[in-house]
Amino acid sequence: MTDYYEIFKKTGALLEGHFVLTSGRHSASYFQCAKVLQYPEHLNQFSKEISDHFSAFDIDTIISPAVGGIVIGTQVGSTMNKRTIFAERENSEMTLRRGFSIDPGENVLVVEDVITTGGSVKEVMNVVESAGGIVVGVAVIVDRSNGSVVLHENQFSLVPMEVKSYEEYEIPESLAKLPIEKPGSRSLK
Repeated sequence: MTDYYEIFKKTGALLEGHFVLTSGRHSASYFQCAKVLQYPEHLNQFSKEISDHFSAFDIDTIISPAVGGIVIGTQVGSTMNKRTIFAERENSEMTLRRGFSIDPGENVLVVEDVITTGGSVKEVMNVVESAGGIVVGVAVIVDRSNGSVVLHENQFSLVPMEVKSYEEYEIPESLAKLPIEKPGSRSLK
């Protein structure tokens, strides 16, 4: 069995401190998946595990939210030999740009690096469905909700774990004493 924690620690992808997550919640730990995905052996391993899980599904396209999901989504698309696109924010709204499109009836797998509340994935799912596409599943590397956030009936995560996160009004004193870092890809106010 793969020791994902060891891989994250070894590659410097598991950070400790006081972080404001993309969701706006605060946490004492942060998974910087880009740091682990820079190593081809881990990128290929994670992509193969996701691809193997969804191999029996009828998938036309892989889509990921920018920026965090692009690397893993692209590699999953390559592994599965499927078209790969991404959605990104424009005026604070997730949208398709750069000439990307989804046809009505197109079967789409959403691939993301990390979820806490699943907000970005939900937005991408809405983009797919608004275009008439069909979301056939959701794949993530790290599910910080330990499976409590259910985005789709065909949801798969390599690393389901419960990582405590807090609203700003409920931050423990020990965490509040640490300087705040905002390493995520979405700017927060």
